[in-house]
Amino acid sequence: MSSQELIKYKGLQVAPAELEALLLAHPLIADAAVIGVPDPDGSGNELPRAYVVADRAKIDEAAIKDHVKKNAAHYKQLRGGVTWLDVIPKTASGKILRRDLREMARREREAGAGGPKAML
Repeated sequence: MSSQELIKYKGLQVAPAELEALLLAHPLIADAAVIGVPDPDGSGNELPRAYVVADRAKIDEAAIKDHVKKNAAHYKQLRGGVTWLDVIPKTASGKILRRDLREMARREREAGAGGPKAML
């Protein structure tokens, strides 16, 4: 695992693969990926965000966060939120394309920060 993949939260390191394994252990989550997104407070921290493939009618963000809360340390919580996707972007060999997820998160931040989409 490259250091780029580790999420840095308050000086602690969070391995996305560990949270992904935890999420995949939930019977209602078909697939999952985790990346770090910048903390909006400007602290330089990264907040773990989960991208999940699941039926929103059967499991909501609160249930997913609760599952992680019960099974992972306090600094590994999904403070960056949960985003639903139809499919997790992966290479042909099955490796998660984290840079695609980071790019998606960057576009969301820009749109939410007064970008052109926020004005629609």
